[in-house]
Amino acid sequence: MKHLKKYTFRALLFIGFMVFSTAAAQTSKNDFWDNVRFGGGLGLSIGNNFTDIMIAPSAIYQFNEYFAAGVGLQGSYISVKDNYEAYAYGGSLLALLNPIEEIQLSTELEQLRVNLDFDNGFSQYTDNFWNTALFLGAGYHTRNVTIGVRYNVLHNNTKNIYSEAFMPFIRVYF
Repeated sequence: MKHLKKYTFRALLFIGFMVFSTAAAQTSKNDFWDNVRFGGGLGLSIGNNFTDIMIAPSAIYQFNEYFAAGVGLQGSYISVKDNYEAYAYGGSLLALLNPIEEIQLSTELEQLRVNLDFDNGFSQYTDNFWNTALFLGAGYHTRNVTIGVRYNVLHNNTKNIYSEAFMPFIRVYF
């Protein structure tokens, strides 16, 4: 199991490189960049005792009007005052399918490194682990925006950066 986690991130990078290399080989240089779209997500939540900051840029290659695939990066900082602090960073592979213009189905394989410090006054510990997620999603798509929900089929309640398997999303690409 440790070997699988160790090489998952390298496999993600290799597959992403292969997707873009294959697309580049099939089109001229100008045609390739005409089909690349950039986007991603930003998140900020600040309260009296809580901070959550996330940035997740990504790029996809639009193969045709129905299918796109790409890669993304993610970095997050989460803090609960005097209790919990975590950093998560890593990458993902993304595939988008639009069977009709208004519906978008997605698959995303995400690999994050999590550095966690917990101290509630009674106990404290530090944990560093890899978090692998495989999201299957569906959403309503209009122009450059998709709003939907995704489900992590690999969700594990005991060791996971995400508290729930279901997650809403807003995806934007230009």
